[in-house]
Amino acid sequence: MPKVLISDKLSEAAVQIFKDNGVEVDFQPSLGKDPAKLAEIIGQYDGLAIRSATKATADLIAKADNLKVIGRAGIGVDNVDIAAASARGVVVMNTPFGNSITTAEHAIAMMFAVARQIPEADASTRAGKWEKSKFMGTEITRKTLGLIGCGNIGSIVADRALGLRMKVVAFDPFLSTERAEKLGVTKVDTIEELLPLADFVTLHLPKTEKTANLLSAERVKLMKKGAYLVNCARGGLVDEAAVAQALHDGHLAGAAFDVFAQEPATDNPLFTAPNVVCTPHLGAATSEAQENVALQVAEQMSDYLMKGAISNAINAPSVTAEEAPVLKPWIALAEMLGGFAGQVTENAIKEIEIEYVGKVGDLNLKPLTSALTASLMKPLVGEGGVNMVSAPIVARERGVKIAETRKDEQGAYGSYIRVVVTTEKQTRSVAGAVFSDGKPRFIQIKGIGLEAEPQQFMLYTTNNDTPGYIGALGMKLGDLGVNIATFALGRSQKEGEAIALLGVDEKLSDETLAEIRALPQVTQAKALVF
Repeated sequence: MPKVLISDKLSEAAVQIFKDNGVEVDFQPSLGKDPAKLAEIIGQYDGLAIRSATKATADLIAKADNLKVIGRAGIGVDNVDIAAASARGVVVMNTPFGNSITTAEHAIAMMFAVARQIPEADASTRAGKWEKSKFMGTEITRKTLGLIGCGNIGSIVADRALGLRMKVVAFDPFLSTERAEKLGVTKVDTIEELLPLADFVTLHLPKTEKTANLLSAERVKLMKKGAYLVNCARGGLVDEAAVAQALHDGHLAGAAFDVFAQEPATDNPLFTAPNVVCTPHLGAATSEAQENVALQVAEQMSDYLMKGAISNAINAPSVTAEEAPVLKPWIALAEMLGGFAGQVTENAIKEIEIEYVGKVGDLNLKPLTSALTASLMKPLVGEGGVNMVSAPIVARERGVKIAETRKDEQGAYGSYIRVVVTTEKQTRSVAGAVFSDGKPRFIQIKGIGLEAEPQQFMLYTTNNDTPGYIGALGMKLGDLGVNIATFALGRSQKEGEAIALLGVDEKLSDETLAEIRALPQVTQAKALVF
């Protein structure tokens, strides 16, 4: 009988679900706050069910000799070391849609609270004062709400705001024009365009390398004078000191924060700033949401431990036991192609067309399409915001069309996958095949043939096909201390467009990329991580 440890507060109904499915449960809801004790006993368990208090670090996972699955009741998995879990063969699951409405409602509530200074007015009244003239509020009707992030939660906020007769403008790299029109929001292309327009700004996106400190001090200055800022998404998205200073200076009229860069937040510059409403990460804290995510994670973990079924996994494909051996190398190829396309695409995606050529077209394409779509969207959506199960749903919510095409065997490679990504500005394609050694290879980029095995860290460049480029690029990388592991080249025609895909030993820095882009032949340079 598999054994699961619940180390955070979960509904008692979740405990019963485990038992009903034949899983032994150890319910210790306070253990997540004692990492030393948790590390002592984690080796006894096949599953770990958590919320946000438990930190599933690499050190903890290393001690979990029997652990097979970590279930996060909620969407955020920033408290789980995904790479360490994957290396140990531990499946990480979340419940991406269980608390969306609750989190969206909290953002709206915080907007009302700061606009009408409700917490301060409440404290004043309870203190026996009657300072009616002191708490002059701001009306929300007819004001402009700026959404940074318009995915599942952001679109719910937009719907509620429109019901309040607000005008809504939104920035989201994956938001298509068609999806924006359907939601009734005005799409803008940059954050810099959004900030001066908005009377209220709310954030609804995950924290990733790309979104950390997204609302920097420079961008806070671009906000409309007298605007309000609401963050119920993730701590670390906003320069909190800059917001506090803007409030003291009178540039911003108010701010409402449910999440902070450091949590628990006991000392924060926002706490002493005027007209700030702060709550202790309550976005998902309703009885309905807690119940939903707890029941979902218990069902998912039980299904995996008892039947081998995988759903809502962050780091594993959702396939049956029979399909797994055949699909495994093709899923790896799909993830490679999606990861490449997602990292080089910068504009809103309108359509993803996936061509399955040859024998691969006879397989179960759903996990392949889901794996490719998830990998393609992860660079901007974040690890916890999309997985193989939720990828088609997330894409549909953002107005991204996904088309699958089966084609008969053709070309030198016989069986391969080709993905074509259409944005509002251009169309790009990348293709790959599984070779006889069972490993994936890139075989075509932008219609240009080449052959390259994926590496963890890669450099992709497009350049003018002129003599000396290979030497110039190699010398530049050598001068910068970058060691080249593999080097693949291709070109459309003599003196036309050429591409290079290099495997390197370490992740390239922004400074290194700037040096490469400065080479006269280079038209584009991207650092890739797989």
